[in-house]
Amino acid sequence: MNGPADCSAEGCVTCSDEAVPMTVIRLVDPGLAVVGTGGADEEVSVALVDAAVGDTVLVHAKEAIAVIGRGDGDEHA
Repeated sequence: MNGPADCSAEGCVTCSDEAVPMTVIRLVDPGLAVVGTGGADEEVSVALVDAAVGDTVLVHAKEAIAVIGRGDGDEHA
């Protein structure tokens, strides 16, 4: 797979970053949620996804980019 021209074989910020699965603990405001991985909780944007409490979302750079598992919550962002 080829990345942008400024990527080296060792990797770069754009090509080597990973999204991390996190669970939505609560919705703060429209577009914002508190998520956790079992450690410290974080506030992230959920503006790009339809996330609810209990859902598992992929988070990259404090932005939820996909819902990968639905929880039993009924409150959607």
